[in-house]
Amino acid sequence: MYSGSSDGESQEAATQRKITPASSMLWVRNLRRYIGSGAGLGSEALMELETKRILLDIFKDKQQKSAEAGTIPSFYKKKPEEGSISHRVQRLAKYRFLKKQSDLLLNADDLDAMWVCLRENCVIDDATGAEKMNYEDFCHIATVCTEQIGPKCRRFFSPSNFMKFEKDESGRIAILPFYLYVMRTVSLTQARIDMSELDEDSDGFLQPHEMEAYIRGLIPNLAQLRDMPEAFVQMYCRIAAHKFFFFCDPHRRGKACIKKVLLSNCLQELMELHQESEEEVTDTEQAENWFSLTSAQRICDMFLALDKDMNGTLSKQELKEYADGTLTEIFIERVFDEHVRRGKTGASNNREMDFESFLDFVLALENKDTPEGLTYLFRCLDLHGRGFLTTADIHSLFRDVHQKWIEGGNYELCIEDVRDEIWDMVKPVDPLSITLADLLACKQGGTVASMLIDVRGFWAHDNRENLLQEEEEPEEE
Repeated sequence: MYSGSSDGESQEAATQRKITPASSMLWVRNLRRYIGSGAGLGSEALMELETKRILLDIFKDKQQKSAEAGTIPSFYKKKPEEGSISHRVQRLAKYRFLKKQSDLLLNADDLDAMWVCLRENCVIDDATGAEKMNYEDFCHIATVCTEQIGPKCRRFFSPSNFMKFEKDESGRIAILPFYLYVMRTVSLTQARIDMSELDEDSDGFLQPHEMEAYIRGLIPNLAQLRDMPEAFVQMYCRIAAHKFFFFCDPHRRGKACIKKVLLSNCLQELMELHQESEEEVTDTEQAENWFSLTSAQRICDMFLALDKDMNGTLSKQELKEYADGTLTEIFIERVFDEHVRRGKTGASNNREMDFESFLDFVLALENKDTPEGLTYLFRCLDLHGRGFLTTADIHSLFRDVHQKWIEGGNYELCIEDVRDEIWDMVKPVDPLSITLADLLACKQGGTVASMLIDVRGFWAHDNRENLLQEEEEPEEE
């Protein structure tokens, strides 16, 4: 008879003899040595191993440099050189990304199909006759559009988008505002893709020649510009692009942020030229739109008429003839002091205004009520560069207006009364000085600027009640 203890010990000993540790097996040691040397790996595996080692070395090197640099963050990253591998990879990645985003956009046929779906599945409001849809209709239209157009339209039919629109007492929204929202979203996205393609260094900003290239690409698609003479295209693009930089590049760095361009009123004004000029746009509207062909030709004709010596620039004496000579001499002097580049000799008398500076000048005068236009003019009004205007500054500025006013055969007026009226209009925070912030806050900064630089602007303010009556009388008739 064998005891239980002897059986257990014999089984345990047998197990120990049969199972040896894996690490002690000869074939395991040989396999590990073989793999560790890399001799048994294929070319792809060797490349992966080498890449991993290189990246690890780079990571350790960066960690060491960061430890040596302390807590100072990296604020400058050198752009890849033209033709380098990193530059090519960057351009290829951008191209693929923009191509993917472009493929997700709705085209003209998709938008037409969506409009048909909206009209076929909406309800007519008995009271107003407007075409509307509730949330159930909205979801049903989303399903129909997805079947006909594809999944790329699905993102427009989210609950959050439905809640963006004004609803009636029955919880319904009008289909037209929703469709216009879809069209505007598609248009802005396409514009961003087009601008990003022209952004050579992919920094999110457009330089002047890139903006001009974008506008040149739009011309065939804008109904009011299709018949533009080929010889005028370059000049038109130059004039049109300048407005974007006037409003989107306030610090004059020579580049405009793409996001700011997309959100600016300038792009919306440019897109208005899609309308057919003969049927939908009056001559007055064309003249008021900076991007119209009429306006661009007007700017060129104006500059050529002022340039008496035909040297391509304007002197102070030539610029004084702008707007029939109603601008004051002190204002013209300040424009050259603040906004005209010095000549090569550095003498202020040799300064002349080039075409780009003239465009800034015209844009500021035609957009006096905007922050950008008023900022331009305030620098001219600030005679001593202190950042504020005093009563003495107002007196000095208005003295020239007063002189032209009297020369025009108007009644005598008191400069002190005008000064007090300006103070009442602005209501500055500091009762002794007027700042740019005060002019912007009072909402009458453009009027105040006109009163101080242009006798015609002061006349318009002085006769504002009569002018309002003249505007109201035709409407009553």
